[in-house]
Amino acid sequence: MKVFKKHIYLFLSMVISTFLLVGCASSNNINPSNKNTATNDTVKTTRGKSEKSPNNILVHYINVGQGDSILVQVNNKNMLIDAGPRDSKDKLISYLKKVNIKKLDYFIVTHPHEDHIGGASYIINSFDVVNFYAPKKTHTTKTYRDMINALKSKNLKIHVAKEGVSLDLGKDAICEMLSPNRNDYDELNNYSPIIKLKYKDNKFLFTGDAEALVEKDVLSKKYDVSAEVLKLGHHGSVSSTSEVFLKNVNPKIAIATCGKDNKYGHPHRETISKLKKINCKLYRSDLDGNILVSGDGKNIKVTTKN
Repeated sequence: MKVFKKHIYLFLSMVISTFLLVGCASSNNINPSNKNTATNDTVKTTRGKSEKSPNNILVHYINVGQGDSILVQVNNKNMLIDAGPRDSKDKLISYLKKVNIKKLDYFIVTHPHEDHIGGASYIINSFDVVNFYAPKKTHTTKTYRDMINALKSKNLKIHVAKEGVSLDLGKDAICEMLSPNRNDYDELNNYSPIIKLKYKDNKFLFTGDAEALVEKDVLSKKYDVSAEVLKLGHHGSVSSTSEVFLKNVNPKIAIATCGKDNKYGHPHRETISKLKKINCKLYRSDLDGNILVSGDGKNIKVTTKN
């Protein structure tokens, strides 16, 4: 009888522990064969559990407030796109260390606005950066000078981020910059490279703060911008994500990187309305926190962690 009670006790403990663990974070599984349909099936996963494997791609849309910072992990390579604002530098560095980042094979800053390069000097000083990319556009701010000085201290060369640049992220991964393809934009935002990343059948599009003018230029070049996951340009501003561009991308998931109660009203309701019309699921860092998209080359899963 004592042995029987002991077994019952162990069984109940395991059930309760499992229930507590799976309730920590939420995920959505999405199969790319479902055109413009975001499934309502929910899969529970353990908060903090590492999903890294040789056969997966992980894209972390890191919650840095009103700014951008995206970490891509695939084939044991790491690519960081932007470094958020300065006031989120500690949060960003802590996040990267928690996922065991020591080396960045690629560090890309999309354009020299503070909400994208504020943490850049700290990233350069804290991690082993192999390749650094930025558009051929300078700025006069202290934040920009700090970034340049950090690069000099590490003897890092600035590779120009522009149309036609390909990045080596290993087997089954194709990563290419589709813009900028002009050097006469008035807005700094428009020097943001639009980057397409394909891993087997999983497709991602990263847009920085590129606006409708750049979207038009990219489409005029006949590039294939189709993607399952779209990082909304300019934090979901009405200045980006034109209807014709959105139609060509045809995403199932859209990510808005923005700060809680931000003064700009990002993401704008016009953008949200466009996404609803095509039944595209929207995730927002201001509401969902850190957003992790994982793919096995066919299916993708979204996990949010506040």
